[in-house]
Amino acid sequence: MLARRAGTTFVGMKIVHVVGARPNFMKVAPLMAAIERAGIADQILVHTGQHYDASMSDVFFEELGLRRPDVFLGVGGGTPTEQTAQAMIGFEKVLREHRPDLVVVVGDVNSTIAAALAATQQHVRVAHVEAGLRSNDMSMPEEINRVLTDRISDLLLTPSEDANENLRREGLPEERIHLVGNIMIDTLLSCLPRAKVSGTVAKLGLTPGKYAVATIHRAGNVDERATLERLVEALDRVQQRLPIVFPIHPRTKKQLEAFGLTARLERMANVRQVGPQGYLEMVDLTAHAAVVLTDSGGLQEESTALGVPCLTLREETERPITVSEGTNTIVGTEPARIVAELEKVLAGKGKRGRCPALWDGRTSERIVELVRRNAEARSLSTEHTVPLHS
Repeated sequence: MLARRAGTTFVGMKIVHVVGARPNFMKVAPLMAAIERAGIADQILVHTGQHYDASMSDVFFEELGLRRPDVFLGVGGGTPTEQTAQAMIGFEKVLREHRPDLVVVVGDVNSTIAAALAATQQHVRVAHVEAGLRSNDMSMPEEINRVLTDRISDLLLTPSEDANENLRREGLPEERIHLVGNIMIDTLLSCLPRAKVSGTVAKLGLTPGKYAVATIHRAGNVDERATLERLVEALDRVQQRLPIVFPIHPRTKKQLEAFGLTARLERMANVRQVGPQGYLEMVDLTAHAAVVLTDSGGLQEESTALGVPCLTLREETERPITVSEGTNTIVGTEPARIVAELEKVLAGKGKRGRCPALWDGRTSERIVELVRRNAEARSLSTEHTVPLHS
């Protein structure tokens, strides 16, 4: 049951946040901090363990000031089905033990849909942060996760108006859709001063504005030999024009070795291979780069916010606002096309867009207010066994 403090603010609400992969951490950290400042709820942090090694997880908690998880499910690796199933089994036990009033899921990883499904089956309300993003490519596991999570969530918290339109086209009720802004930018803006003095660029012997950052990790790019070969060829051509710093994702490293491409990459004198970077290090590298080459959705957003040209190594993006308003250009995986767009950037003709509306560092505050109002309007003090989806 929820109690009331003086006025209309609810206290005694219990919110469970679910993270599983490093992009989730940047989205949960500012929201948990804002909820704590507002004093509207007790919070429980659940880490499914989808990304489970120190380089992909632990350092992010330290840098973002995110407290250690209250529950660690230890899901680990496996196929998307295996990860999703294990996360659901573990999270169902968390729900039965803690009986939360609201489950907050973020992004589009397997842990996102797993937690949303388990919560829905237990008649616990679900808020999806970063709802409504669509690549319209159902071959992407992330797209499946986005669509299904949005279908069953009670609060659809969107980063931009195009996400709202996607949800409306899919027939989701208007009362569930709430434009709150991009929570990734909350973290970016709060961490930027520390990132810029981290010294990462200098430690790697790079000159600000004279190097590229490259990241590749999407299944469609690294799991198919022909595609990964094309991207390695593109890196080879790019490194002949300017140095590349290449933080190699564990999945990418594994596939490079499996396809016999590691030796070729190592022969590229102008490619600085580094392991997965912490958040502050990555922001420093991105902020001072001449260009970013990536298949990461988060880097598309961050490069737009930082005003750095971005070449997206895919044929589509679930973040089209980074193209229509930001610094992002879709270039696919063909080396000639990638290099042609790179030459535009090096000639000073790269995209210099603007930061979209509500990418202002206050998204977490808007979510807190929305959750507060929603708790009051919907009386979350009702029994958890009452079905909440109509």
